Amino acid sequence: LKHRLSFSLPIASPAMAMLSTLAFAVATLSTSAAAGGLLRVPISKLHVQKVDGQSRGAQIMLGAAAQLGMAPHTAPTTQDVLLKNQYNSAYYGEIDVGTPGQPVTVIFDTGSSDLWVAVARGAHGKGLYFDGDSSTTHHSLHEPFHIRYGSGDVSGMFCEDTVAVGQLMLPNLTFALVSNTSGINGWDGSPYNGILGLGFDSIAKSSGQTLMSALVASGQLERPVFGFYLGDNSPGELVFGGVDPAHVASDFTWVNVTLPTWWAVGLDSIKLGDVLTLSATHMAIVDSGSSLLAGPKREVDTLMAMMGAEVIQGHCLVSCAARLPDLAFNFGGKAFALSMEDLVIQKMGGFCMLGIQAIDIGMPLWILGDVFMRKYYVQFDWGQERLGFALAASGNNLV
Repeated sequence: LKHRLSFSLPIASPAMAMLSTLAFAVATLSTSAAAGGLLRVPISKLHVQKVDGQSRGAQIMLGAAAQLGMAPHTAPTTQDVLLKNQYNSAYYGEIDVGTPGQPVTVIFDTGSSDLWVAVARGAHGKGLYFDGDSSTTHHSLHEPFHIRYGSGDVSGMFCEDTVAVGQLMLPNLTFALVSNTSGINGWDGSPYNGILGLGFDSIAKSSGQTLMSALVASGQLERPVFGFYLGDNSPGELVFGGVDPAHVASDFTWVNVTLPTWWAVGLDSIKLGDVLTLSATHMAIVDSGSSLLAGPKREVDTLMAMMGAEVIQGHCLVSCAARLPDLAFNFGGKAFALSMEDLVIQKMGGFCMLGIQAIDIGMPLWILGDVFMRKYYVQFDWGQERLGFALAASGNNLV
């Protein structure tokens, strides 16, 4: 669990996303040959202190508030970036920025669209940050950057430089250098030094191409898709250009994106076993930058009441001895169910904390964060603006 009570979307409409702010561990990098056009970014988690055998941590909101040159084609490669997550809730890895490449740790966030990295002034003493003066390909644009996340604001200036994710290289990509990170809750204690947004161009602050848009245009990807596997207390993996069949345990159910802003799908209903059906909210956003599930306060309160849970300081607590029915999100003609085991993110004595949070952001929507994505492998089809959902195959074969 991470103190990231929840979700990460950029808010071009009044939405806020959460990201984990407690300490994380940086991923190690390894390169291996693979099928054409696939870039694998294995995601692992960092485990820290535990309470009653369960990880526990702080959470922060990662999503945004408010709303190139192409690389020469190289032989297709696959690259694993092992990620550590604190409290089984944040997934992040390493990219290289500048020439020569400087390693920077970022959250791969489907809830926002901009890439930004911290410079020395915004790094607050962290080891990994970007130094533009040391890059021979760096070009300042002298345009201000500001974005608001659920956990606070960051600001800086836009620039252009070379960005590489594994063997995928993009020269002259527009991104932001952030010098003010003081607004992000828990920033000093977190090991990541930037955010790499994987949302659509329409909610980007930058006037240039987003990283995914630039990758597709460059022709380096076998297919214009990326796939997320988030391990449960084990490594995870992000694959650019395809999916990893080893982590897919069922056929994909395809659902069209309702709005090419966030990765949002039409939500038919939410069911708690056979005892409760909620159908007032019609949008769900799949957000890798959010730790938890998050929904309208009235609906979350109703669910908690039916589960016999208590909400204390925003945390949903239920007796660990309780036998809760499955919580299912229905869209695309299918029910995507989460059991009590899937929902529990921390144990404290005889109480279990559920990975659900209430939000009031001015528009009715649900955020399907890491709690959901650990159960379901999600394929983000950029080219056809659709999402594919399949049961995730458990097991750690990434190292």
